[in-house]
Amino acid sequence: MLLTKKAVEFEDIQVASDPALFAEMREKSGRQTVPQIFIGDTHVGGFDELYALEQSGELDKLLAE
Repeated sequence: MLLTKKAVEFEDIQVASDPALFAEMREKSGRQTVPQIFIGDTHVGGFDELYALEQSGELDKLLAE
């Protein structure tokens, strides 16, 4: 909802039902939980990390890049 509120277009990739996509996500992020959020090629982490970026004011800077 945070990204929707900011009018940011995003793609929600369902990895739970596709072992190949799950493996790719795990390889790129180093994590096994979802969601894993990427902004461009930058791995942000999960929602807690995304929210922390928002609270610190860094999210808007990252989105502007």
